[in-house]
Amino acid sequence: MKYLKIIILIIFTSSAIFAETLTANDILKKVDSNMVIEDAVSISTMTIHSRMGTRNIKSKSWIGDEEESYVEYLSPPREEGKKMLKTGDKLWIYTPEPNERIISISGHLLRQSVMGSALSYEDFMENDVLTEDYKAEIVGSDTVNSRACYVLNLEATSEDVNYHSRKVWIDKERWLPLREQRYAKSGKLLKKTEILDVFQVGERWYPKKVKFKDMLSRGEGTIMTIDSLNLDVEVPDYKFTKAALRR
Repeated sequence: MKYLKIIILIIFTSSAIFAETLTANDILKKVDSNMVIEDAVSISTMTIHSRMGTRNIKSKSWIGDEEESYVEYLSPPREEGKKMLKTGDKLWIYTPEPNERIISISGHLLRQSVMGSALSYEDFMENDVLTEDYKAEIVGSDTVNSRACYVLNLEATSEDVNYHSRKVWIDKERWLPLREQRYAKSGKLLKKTEILDVFQVGERWYPKKVKFKDMLSRGEGTIMTIDSLNLDVEVPDYKFTKAALRR
């Protein structure tokens, strides 16, 4: 029994040492591996809480990779038929009749709110692969909704990012950013996000419901809910062309 206790102690000690050897970049890579998806189709509902009341906007999204996405709005009637296309660093918005047109969104327009939500066009343009844009530092551990988390500070490695720095609470088992604070270069807090619910597909975990709060706005925030998600589907290349916007 004495030898058995020693062996068990060694196993637990070794596990603890192994866990501690994870670097901040290792943790961020695990988040990218879990969160970044390609060749997927999803349906989601954006619930916007503003001073004017609450409204829901449903949309369908096609994802090629982190550089390509296509969104078609399904409801309510006033938003139905509107579309959004992202390819690389280009973003276009399509509005149907009575004034059918395609608008290129760039420059200061990217900072505008998407349909009055807490998300900007910049948020939609953001690179999903965090390790490509940020260097990470572990600054502690914490608990969010009874989940043990690593707390990381992220600092941008270039000027071509929407948020100069971030503070992120990352679930130690599911590799999800359960809570996040996003900052400007001046240090001003611009946005908060919090994952309210999750779901599992295979061995990976995804946010089911996320709350976004624009700290420069008086609104109560926006909740994005994933109604369905299909992975590893064949998304046709034409979906990521301007011609698809008028179809």
